[in-house]
Amino acid sequence: MLGIVRTHSGDDFEVPPQDGRTYLVTGSNAGLGYFASEKLARAGAHVIMSGRHPNRLAAAHDALEARVPGASVETLILDVANPGSVRSAAASLRGGLFDRRRLDGVIFNAGIVHTPRERTLTRDGRELVFSTNALGHFVLGAELLVSLARSASARRTPRMVWLGSISTRLGAYRPTDVQLEESYSGWKAYVQSKVAVQALGFEADARLRDAEVPVASVVAHPGYAIGGRTETITGVNEPSRWKRIRDGLQAPIATSKERGADAIVRALVDPEIGGGEYWGPRLFGRGTERQRPSATSLDPELRAEIWARCEQLSGETWPFAKAARGRR
Repeated sequence: MLGIVRTHSGDDFEVPPQDGRTYLVTGSNAGLGYFASEKLARAGAHVIMSGRHPNRLAAAHDALEARVPGASVETLILDVANPGSVRSAAASLRGGLFDRRRLDGVIFNAGIVHTPRERTLTRDGRELVFSTNALGHFVLGAELLVSLARSASARRTPRMVWLGSISTRLGAYRPTDVQLEESYSGWKAYVQSKVAVQALGFEADARLRDAEVPVASVVAHPGYAIGGRTETITGVNEPSRWKRIRDGLQAPIATSKERGADAIVRALVDPEIGGGEYWGPRLFGRGTERQRPSATSLDPELRAEIWARCEQLSGETWPFAKAARGRR
């Protein structure tokens, strides 16, 4: 195999050649999603950039093609806060509207970082932050599971990468009230949604193993990656002068979106990483390494509770048996 990494420590990982592989990245029009897409395209992968704003997605697509000559990239409209949009996009992938033979992996990146001050609901009555960061990706994972399993081979196990956060270590939020019906704050909404994302990622891997489905689930976080520490790219990252100054003051603890995407891409493509692992940047964002997640997101009871709640809220169940049969 090409480009095999021989260490699980904080080395300078280089993305091995990805020619012939196809990846879907949600929330690709800016930030971490854009830079993850660019890194994969530079390595030769075919990248499906997805987002909910057609104009912003088109701008990101054009920027990537300009920065990576010859890149193989296409776009897909997908709003993770809208289950109908998720199912429609997944049906497009399954139905062959795109010219590909397999789906090798997906990065569940799209999400809300700057949360609303007041509790906000989606069109179907779900709390917006949880719906965007966690529930929508739960639905997408269910919709794409069989396609991912069918792409497995003796040399390659398809992966799904869930985007966690270092904020899960800063607050002991136990997301039992995922809809935040009892009390709401923007910070609580964000942190507990990320605890839920991590819990779903670990629970998914355990259930995939139990069902003998040849798909791995990995969780990664970007560290403290901010726009003002990131290069300017027209249509993708255009921070104001004030944001540059403000974010520059956080240089000792912050990194760029480009560096923040390193751990996410590594979690997707490093052949030595296994399902159920948790990856993030080393201290100050130099290199990536396997880390230990918060105890809350590892709690088996909480993982099962969140999984069941997502099934209830979405009406979606993961087709483990069908995905396993597809490989026999």
